[in-house]
Amino acid sequence: MKLLMFRDGGTARLGVGSDGATDEIVDVGAAANGSGADALPTTILGVIDAGDGGLDRLRVLASSAPASAIRRIADLTLLPPFDPPRGNVLAIGRNYQKHAEEGARALNTEVGPPTIFTKAITTISAPYADIRIDPSVSTKIDWEVELGVVIGRRGANIKRQDALGHIFGYTVLNDVTARDIQNGWGGQWFKGKSLDGSCPVGPWIVTRDEVADVQALHLQLRINGEVKQDASSRDMIYPVDAIIEWLSVGMTLLPGMLIATGTPEGVGFARTPPEYLQPGDVMESEIEGIGTLRNAVVASPA
Repeated sequence: MKLLMFRDGGTARLGVGSDGATDEIVDVGAAANGSGADALPTTILGVIDAGDGGLDRLRVLASSAPASAIRRIADLTLLPPFDPPRGNVLAIGRNYQKHAEEGARALNTEVGPPTIFTKAITTISAPYADIRIDPSVSTKIDWEVELGVVIGRRGANIKRQDALGHIFGYTVLNDVTARDIQNGWGGQWFKGKSLDGSCPVGPWIVTRDEVADVQALHLQLRINGEVKQDASSRDMIYPVDAIIEWLSVGMTLLPGMLIATGTPEGVGFARTPPEYLQPGDVMESEIEGIGTLRNAVVASPA
């Protein structure tokens, strides 16, 4: 099942991907109105909290939705799948070997191992939202397409063989990073990766059962149509199940938490010469079978 959130007037509404259609969704609220169905979740976090029963009710509703509840995605203003997720975004740095190597070359350092950091919840933005650049804040804004993992079942000290069972679904995110801030003050990963509205997420949450092999997904990032990152999730140093096992050691993962699993090679700061996002750029972040983010880069108003 594919789930998204959209705005209708001043209200956030839940949409479910329509069977066989890539450009339409079922407006859950409209489909449920007068249907006599049991109370249904109105947000993706609500769906996660409702468990398998909530998903089953949504499937039944979507399969019998009237034509009046079908909406064209092109006509909708999409919202982040959840705003905010439950807690800071948990993120993995240097989880693709070639990316770790390119970063080390650019910084003239040894290749570091994967690391864990977090991103503030205020970074979350919509899948087609503008990325605003304020040169008084940063002049080195970089891109990082990543697979996002959404936790569906609470757990701590999760064994690797059980890890995928704790996943609700997958999404696309871009860990847009202010490199000058990230490398300032002795190293500030949290701050450099936590500028307001700098982490577009979506457009869908695709439930776990829709992804046959999470380690066989094609990731690509394009700037103005030019491919900058092109890799597979099989290139992760730590695959998704290992990430969940390690994150959960002594720490409870909550339903609705979002994990950013790392970016492949091709980021801007490691290029020769370095490249950074500029007003007027259009950034597309795509993961096979999950979706595409499309974000215009604009100058922040004075």
